[in-house]
This record gives sequence, structure tokens and C-alpha cells, in this order.
Amino acid sequence: MDETWRKATIAVTVFAALEFVALAGLGVALLGNPLASHFKAEAAAAAEPRVRTTPEKLPTKTTLLRSQTSVIVLNANGRAGAASQMSDRLSSRGYLIASTGNAPERSARTLIMYRRGYAAEGLRLGRDLHVRLVTALDGMRTSQLMGAHLVLLIGT
Repeated sequence: MDETWRKATIAVTVFAALEFVALAGLGVALLGNPLASHFKAEAAAAAEPRVRTTPEKLPTKTTLLRSQTSVIVLNANGRAGAASQMSDRLSSRGYLIASTGNAPERSARTLIMYRRGYAAEGLRLGRDLHVRLVTALDGMRTSQLMGAHLVLLIGT
């Protein structure tokens, strides 16, 4: 009697496994086509060459003289007096200093940020100070500039 139950259990298990395989095959047959077309579309999109957009060319002709260009100088390196020394250096080159102070966070790099419309002035200041990183205003609102055109962030 014990062997009869064993044979019945094995038969039922084999039958259940065959049902599972049949249902799985039916599911792939019914749902496989929409998924296959979805994956083909994704593969085709990934295979297309990427279109590189060229960055907007910055104006090279300044509209303001150095004596009309206002700069905020922020010390982001932690050395006392760095902003004051740099503002003296900029004043000797003819720039207007709107204010000096400490940046809220330290920065490893020195950078110049310009307000919209004053990219050429930012690039000129970058050339004057040999600063390569000149970018649009980031992390500050125009209202925080108090009318200044550029921000010089002095890093380490």
C-alpha cells in the first residue's frame, strides 16, 4: 500500500510539471511577441548614432569695460584674507569690486561665474587671472549678486 501512494505521488508530480511547462510555453507564445518587439525597439534606439549638440558659442566681444565690470570675490579655500588680496589685485586691473566674503562651502578649484549676458566679460576676467573654468551662474540666484556681473570663487 505504501508503494501505491509513492507511485501516485510521482505520477501527480510529473503531470503537474508537464502542466507547468505547457502553461509557461503558452505564456511565452502569447506574451513573447509584444516583449520581443519592445526589446527590438530599444536595441534599435540604442544602436542609432548619438547626435552631439554643440554648446552655445559664447560671445567674445565684451560690452563692458573693466572699469564697468562688477565682481563679487568669494574665498572658498579657507585661507584668511584671500578674497581681500584678490579684490586688491582686481582693483589694480581696473575692475569694480561689488563685495568680498567667504563662500558657504570650500572648493578645490578657482572658477568664474557670469550673469546672463556677460559671458565675454567672464572670459576676459578668466584670461586676466589665468582661470580656465568660466561658467554660467550656478548655485546662486541673480538677486544674490546685488547687481554684480561676475563672481570669482577662489579655490585651493
